[in-house]
Amino acid sequence: MATTATLNNRTLFISGASRGIGLAIGLRAARDGANVVIAAKTTEPHPKLPGTIYTAAEEIEKAGGKALPVLCDIRDEAQVQESVAKAVERFGGIDILVNNASAISLTGTLSTPMKRYDLMHQINTRGTYLCSQVCLPHLKKSSNPHVLNLSPPLSMKPKWFAGHVAYTMAKYGMSMCVLGMAEEFRGDGVAFNALWPRTAIATAAVMMLGGDPMMKHSRTVEIMADAAHAILTRPARECTGNFFVDEDVLRAEGVTDFRPYAVDPSVEPMVDFFLD
Repeated sequence: MATTATLNNRTLFISGASRGIGLAIGLRAARDGANVVIAAKTTEPHPKLPGTIYTAAEEIEKAGGKALPVLCDIRDEAQVQESVAKAVERFGGIDILVNNASAISLTGTLSTPMKRYDLMHQINTRGTYLCSQVCLPHLKKSSNPHVLNLSPPLSMKPKWFAGHVAYTMAKYGMSMCVLGMAEEFRGDGVAFNALWPRTAIATAAVMMLGGDPMMKHSRTVEIMADAAHAILTRPARECTGNFFVDEDVLRAEGVTDFRPYAVDPSVEPMVDFFLD
């Protein structure tokens, strides 16, 4: 059942959208003619990471959307408030929030400095909570408001904590926002869902974690963008509180061949963290 719905004229506020999955979701929306707010903190080219808020904005415009690049460190409450205000001033409201910004450190308890612990919790859990809180008054005015957190299904299996307690707590914090806020704002018709990849995704983070071998066993960011698009075009009142996996979403949309998403179609992609 291929969706005919569109994100034309919808305004998306995407955290961490200067590269990777966040940018891919923005580009997919831009092809429909959406307005995309690129809320990220990269304004100068980084030696190891591609993209700035300005290069992302150029790509969004080329793809057919309207872009607003805003310098926003989601750890800073004032910056988030200012960025959301700029988005509303420019586009008249916010229809969709994508909580994509994330920090990762797959380190055990004795090898996780508190500075790194704090970074993960400030960006992942607190940043998601803060962006949701600041966007909600505007989302409540939208005709089909969606919040999508890029976080995993909740599972209390010890194996998902053992090797990286700090990271798991920070990512599950994002998922707990979905669990709680979906119920809290059900009556307002604001959808809260999570999306997580079945396999590793070819991003800068994966490159830093596993280099070329891990990239070869990954899928491209487009699979997450297509899955996000399918979720964000569904009726918000009928689609909330779900922990979606990209492949399952696309299967429901009629996709059966996932090879076009493979970085290297000759190898099996590796299953991502947090999924059995």
